[in-house]
Amino acid sequence: MDMSMGGMSMDHPGMGSDINYAFSRDYWYLIAGVVGLLAVIRAVNAYGAHIRISSCRDPATQHPTRPDGFLSQTWATATAVVREMSHPQLYVPIKTLRWATPPSLGRILTLLCYWAMIVYFMSWRVVRHDATYWERIGFRNAWVSVCQLPMLYLLAMKYNPIGFLIGSSHERLNWLHRWVARTMFVTVTCHGFHFWTEWVRADFVQYELEIMPMVKYGLGAWAVLLWSVVVGFVPIRRMAYELWLLQHIASAVVMLWLIYKHIPANARHFLWMAIAFLAFDRAARWINLLWQNIQLKRSKSACEGRSRIGHRVVARAVGDTTTVLTIKDVHFKWSAGQHIYLWIPRIGPLEAHPYTIACAHKLEGTCCCNSIQLIVRTHGGFSKRINKYAVENPDAELTGLVSGPYGAPANWDSFERLVLVGASTGASFVVPILEAVAAKTQQNTCVRRIDLAIVAKTAAETQYYISRAKDAAQMAQTNGIDIHLHLALTGASSSGGKPSSGLLQNQSRDSSESDVVDEKARAVNTDAINTADGGSCSDSDSSSGAAHVVREYSARPDIEALIREPVEEAWGETAVVVCGGKEIVARTRNCVAALSDERAVHKGTGAQGIYLHVEEYTF
Repeated sequence: MDMSMGGMSMDHPGMGSDINYAFSRDYWYLIAGVVGLLAVIRAVNAYGAHIRISSCRDPATQHPTRPDGFLSQTWATATAVVREMSHPQLYVPIKTLRWATPPSLGRILTLLCYWAMIVYFMSWRVVRHDATYWERIGFRNAWVSVCQLPMLYLLAMKYNPIGFLIGSSHERLNWLHRWVARTMFVTVTCHGFHFWTEWVRADFVQYELEIMPMVKYGLGAWAVLLWSVVVGFVPIRRMAYELWLLQHIASAVVMLWLIYKHIPANARHFLWMAIAFLAFDRAARWINLLWQNIQLKRSKSACEGRSRIGHRVVARAVGDTTTVLTIKDVHFKWSAGQHIYLWIPRIGPLEAHPYTIACAHKLEGTCCCNSIQLIVRTHGGFSKRINKYAVENPDAELTGLVSGPYGAPANWDSFERLVLVGASTGASFVVPILEAVAAKTQQNTCVRRIDLAIVAKTAAETQYYISRAKDAAQMAQTNGIDIHLHLALTGASSSGGKPSSGLLQNQSRDSSESDVVDEKARAVNTDAINTADGGSCSDSDSSSGAAHVVREYSARPDIEALIREPVEEAWGETAVVVCGGKEIVARTRNCVAALSDERAVHKGTGAQGIYLHVEEYTF
């Protein structure tokens, strides 16, 4: 095959081939260097967490999460500076444009660095007004585009090598996958534009298309990439997500074939890298799916045992808005904050959906040796169908297949204070963290206080979580951990009077402590919702003890007031965990950044660090 374009060889001296090859290699050298740096940072932080937890067993160490040496203090100061720069986020409050809320400042800075590298590669010594001007710029952008191709597919992997090295889960890298695709679309457009302009100026577009079939394949690949970028925006993606996902997979495969037909042989190693990433990820997913769902030998458990294929799933409807799924007899370990993909062929033959594991440990009282629960909020499609099935068939069992668990949550035991904020079904992320930490003694965790705030429109949405949170709170207090539970109902006030608490939004954070104590506080009925099999995600006997007080508010909570009190009283590092929509996530980000800057964390004032973990509703 003649690997030339417009009669000009790819290796023609005037095209700057050596520079193009060098930049395509430098791209991956830089990526490897950044990943290596992040892996080292992760290793240092993991070692620090290990030292902290080990120090909890030493009675002589009063505050194990507080840096006590020059190196640890220097590391904490650098970490605080980076956190303050990365947290702030601008929120777009207009209802129809909330999806356009920009990324956090940290992600924006990451993108600016990436774009600076790409622009440098695109423009370095490429503009010379000679006979090869258009082709030289076209070839440069071709190489800049094709070297990004493997990165595009690498960031889309669920079994992600980058995530494994830096301690991040695949969904937390997906935003970068989309932005790399958009960046690649720009460089591909520059590549095609300069060649097309040259052909138009020379008046041989039709002749070029006839003698160079590879050009047609290139135009096809550009069209597929354009399509993927356009339909990838949130409003379009949410119209029919299942359909979007199927076409997205098909587009990814078709684009690889078109690129194979378009690019020359000396650039195909990048194509094979992308294909290898795609094939490895798909193979790993199928292996995990088979491993988790096929049993060759019958289980000899004391009760009903495990199905040979899949798991038995019990669906229970909690009103019209929520469905509790109990997946029985799973045989894998998980950490609080991880998620699985669930496939129920009877409800969605071609649909596998991600759900947070809503328990920190196995369900006591269920008939199988180990079961997990998922909380499904009813929207449309699969979630609506599963809720309808649960209403019509309350005692029936389904067969479901799971893959995972996925996710790389932080080591929650390495912090002195935890502030957990869950909006609506975001509580299914934060409540298991409370349960996991509450079950540990002071010798196994550094945590000494936990503040849990659940935000929802109605009390019916929260009864399941509050019941479990109160059980966990009693267990935590037995282990010497101070617990503060807050419930904010943003729909209608549950009482005629207006609460007067410093945790209510728009009220002064200078409210006295007596104002908070005088806030109406009542126990939420712990028997309102049971699990599908009569158990809960913690020991059901614990509910028989004294009820734990839950402070209830009839307005949105003041995130700053919620975070400020435990942070100001902390002798060590505080972790703030938020799971919810864009508004509450942006408010939490900005509050943490402002509070850290105001207190001059780890800058000689004695104020200790604030770690922020964000889980946002997005698909």
